[in-house]
Amino acid sequence: MYSFMGGGLFCAGVGNILLVVSTATDYWMQYRHSGNFMHQGLWRYCVPGKCYIHTDSVAYWDATRAFMILSLLACFIGIVIGIMAFTHYSSFNRFDKTFAAGILYFTSCIFVLLAMAIYTGVTVNYYGKRYGNWRFSWSYIIGWVAVVLTFFAGIFYMCAYRMHESPRSPAPR
Repeated sequence: MYSFMGGGLFCAGVGNILLVVSTATDYWMQYRHSGNFMHQGLWRYCVPGKCYIHTDSVAYWDATRAFMILSLLACFIGIVIGIMAFTHYSSFNRFDKTFAAGILYFTSCIFVLLAMAIYTGVTVNYYGKRYGNWRFSWSYIIGWVAVVLTFFAGIFYMCAYRMHESPRSPAPR
């Protein structure tokens, strides 16, 4: 049970770090414009030597930002509850902390999956038809890695919950 919880905490911790990096950095997409490489993230777009804040309130950027922030919060709260379950901290006796942490990791996974799907769909549909020389960059890829890690954190915690809920029956005599 503790090995599943440890694996879940490791995946969730790394996933949460990757979510922060992915959300905060400006390399979701790179493109060539007027002979220069430019890049943009959820908050800013950068031309060689200077970055500017996105001033337009584009719906898909707002939705992607919101889902990424919700994913960060769900994963962080899941880590706190997961650590409490790991150390047997018993201030919450009404619910199983292992199950709650697993649900929060799955919720985080769903939120980041929604963010990535929205960004991917709109970007491919818009830039794919208008520009030929663009690509997704490393911040975007880190977001997809965070989807996988938060999913596996949820799986590990649900396995730990199942092991705790159904202890092995003694061998028949």
